[in-house]
Amino acid sequence: MTKRERVRAIFGRRQADRTGFWMGRPRADSWPAYFSAFGLSTEEEVRQMLGDDYRWIIFQGTCYKHPEGKPIFVNPRQSEGLSAPGALADCDSVRQVEELEWPDCSYLDFSEWLSALRSAGDVYRASGFWCQFFHDVANLFGMENYFVKMLTHPDVVHAATRRVVDFYLEANRRLYALAGEMIDGFFFGNDFGTQRGLLVGPSLLREFVFPYCRELVEQAHRHGYQVILHSCGAVRPIIPDIIAMGVDVIHPLQARAAGMDAESLARDFGGAISFMGGIDTQHLLVHGSPEEVRSEVHRVRRLLGPHYVVSPSHEAVLPNVPPGNILAMARAAAE
Repeated sequence: MTKRERVRAIFGRRQADRTGFWMGRPRADSWPAYFSAFGLSTEEEVRQMLGDDYRWIIFQGTCYKHPEGKPIFVNPRQSEGLSAPGALADCDSVRQVEELEWPDCSYLDFSEWLSALRSAGDVYRASGFWCQFFHDVANLFGMENYFVKMLTHPDVVHAATRRVVDFYLEANRRLYALAGEMIDGFFFGNDFGTQRGLLVGPSLLREFVFPYCRELVEQAHRHGYQVILHSCGAVRPIIPDIIAMGVDVIHPLQARAAGMDAESLARDFGGAISFMGGIDTQHLLVHGSPEEVRSEVHRVRRLLGPHYVVSPSHEAVLPNVPPGNILAMARAAAE
């Protein structure tokens, strides 16, 4: 089986020759340690050496070429923090939402993106816009303000969400039309959980978030793509909703978050959805020995397999993870 065929089979809940492996997407300051430890000089060389089956191919920010250099969503105070008042902080009408400066898809340039897809080789190509609309809308209001307005101004929240999601739908439509079969899966992310529970209650997610998720999922499926949903945190209460909206794979399985242990995920959801992640980045990969990492990979794989891709429980691997533990994870995945 090729790498691409392997992951497609796993995510499609069909028989694969073995477990898949994705090393995640280490932060820029993590890579020098890998180059030094493995005697290599590029990220792709490291991935090839580790037997990485999966590539996340995305150029979301750099493909938006506004003539004045503006970002996709103009929000001057975004850098001040999640709860800082955003551009819609004082908004109390749909008219004010419509008056905001919204992105223009005519500024999209996919040339770099398409070039990367063409040269990807024998790997599973996860792509599409990241579509983090839950966070985009939270930033535009300020997170606390966003959650309050779900109750006090639901029409305003829906109007803002509609504008954000409509941009992503149109941006993906244009990308998909050009990329075609070069893409295998639509990978998108919105973090709904904390270490202990959800950021906002399931009923509000079902009203203000999940219908828009479903639109993105259905668009990808119409193009023949599998769908991988990223959400950190303790999202166990909404996994049935994630399955119901047609998601094929859930990532990253934050291993130490409440209710996200491999045993209960396998017991309650095994066979209904595929899994990617689950190898703890909060403690095990930082402090454990290579043998402990290997043992844990085998344990999680026994529980979540055969529809499972071994990967860290958060894709942005930090510099505190020893390269030897990443190597141990990769080798155990291939055993």
